[in-house]
Amino acid sequence: MPSVPHPHGHAPAHDGVPSGGSHRTGNHSARSVEEHRTAVVELLAPLRAAGRTERVALRDALGRGLADEVTAPVSLPPFANSQMDGFAVNSAAMPDGGAELRVAAPVPAGAMPAPLEPGWAAPIMTGAMIPAGADAVVPVEKAVPDRFPDPETDSTVWLPSTASGTFVRSVGSDLAAGEQALATGTFLGPAQLGLLAGLGIDEVTVHKGLTVLLVTTGDEVVEPGQPLPAGKIYNSNGTLLESAMRQAGLTVVRTRIATDSPGELQALLASQASSVDLIVTTGGVSMGAYEVVRQVLEGQGADFVHVAMQPGGPQGIGTFEGVPFLGFPGNPVSCLVSFEMFLRPVLSELFGTPAHRTSVRARLAHGLTSPAHKHQVRRGSLHNDGTVRLEGGESSHLMHALAGSNALVHVPVGLSALVEGDEVEVWML
Repeated sequence: MPSVPHPHGHAPAHDGVPSGGSHRTGNHSARSVEEHRTAVVELLAPLRAAGRTERVALRDALGRGLADEVTAPVSLPPFANSQMDGFAVNSAAMPDGGAELRVAAPVPAGAMPAPLEPGWAAPIMTGAMIPAGADAVVPVEKAVPDRFPDPETDSTVWLPSTASGTFVRSVGSDLAAGEQALATGTFLGPAQLGLLAGLGIDEVTVHKGLTVLLVTTGDEVVEPGQPLPAGKIYNSNGTLLESAMRQAGLTVVRTRIATDSPGELQALLASQASSVDLIVTTGGVSMGAYEVVRQVLEGQGADFVHVAMQPGGPQGIGTFEGVPFLGFPGNPVSCLVSFEMFLRPVLSELFGTPAHRTSVRARLAHGLTSPAHKHQVRRGSLHNDGTVRLEGGESSHLMHALAGSNALVHVPVGLSALVEGDEVEVWML
């Protein structure tokens, strides 16, 4: 899991605010990003219990998380083979100035070659087994003539001297039998599946996918495609989070929009809780008068906290009828940043999927300011020259700026200002 960035560039502002742990912001206590992420790990860790795995064929394992360590049953490569098209030789029998050698039978890939006799060279193809008695390969372009011999007319070839091991892939030089091939929790992409196939493995044990109940709340929200009355907004959060979750490998059960009626939300959650692994809501978690998620879940297994992060400070966490629950804020950017900071990386850590976000260092294309007591996450575009330009401002409603971004830019607690050219940590989206 990419680490939460630490202060760098400028010295922390001297405002008496510690750089980690809980501290006071306004009238309520805030927990750090690290503390809240740890709480999410503890909440979801039971979902990794024994019995929540399955054995699948490699063709069905793409994008899954490996549940058990894989030990190599064979070595890679399983036999010494040629790295080049050339001539297999015994280096110890080659004089310093090279030698004219008799040409043995060619060695194609997949064949079991005869032992190489002293004074002979065997034409060998890339990937073919090195004959017993040979320990090096001379590329064909260094031979005289610089081609493979014609068996009808060529009985000898001149080759330069070469060192033992030259252009030979030795047994186990990639991976030795008995060594760890892949660790538990590895994300299975094409390269990892290719390795397993190369080891002769056709099935693998993976974590079962999680099913998430996604609930958007708010009297002011209507679905896209419907008329938009005055004072209403379209439900962008539902599509935003469902897409992010599905991209992360989750199965999403998306409900109708829940109004600000506590009884309606209570009934909606109760009707679905037994069939899902996790409940995620958006909206209704702040300190306002109509925070319906807070009204329903507070005191029933869930806590509502303030995280020292901008955007995405208000967070809900706990359980509903024994099912893990996460409550994200209602502003679109806030809910996506919450997903990227807390749910997505914890899924990667616990279940091996989705793959970790790529974390890079980049130079700011321009300066910025940030609340020193908060971890600020800004949207930005990383360019080929290694600079990152912020898209939009700090506000958490700027969907157009989010859509034009390819990265999240981190400004850790303790920094109040950065200037053009300062380095920041960037997570690629």
